[in-house]
Amino acid sequence: MHAVVTRVTIQDPEKATTTLREEVVPGASQAPGFVAGYWVRLPDGTGNSVIVFESEDAARAAKERIQPPPDVTVDFMEVGEVVANA
Repeated sequence: MHAVVTRVTIQDPEKATTTLREEVVPGASQAPGFVAGYWVRLPDGTGNSVIVFESEDAARAAKERIQPPPDVTVDFMEVGEVVANA
């Protein structure tokens, strides 16, 4: 398995959460090879996500399709191998 790991800065938390729940999560969960996704908002106005896919190819394809909402700035996005899970 491989994951797209992302760190973002959130300008409008309320709007970002609505967009996340209504658009981002449904789109990610329908992507080919999707396994699971976790989106975390932190108290400092940043957020992190880990979206897991069955293969590296599926994760890389998903990374290319990710379009952040206008109220979110992507600080970091990379594909990495999942080496353990619980």
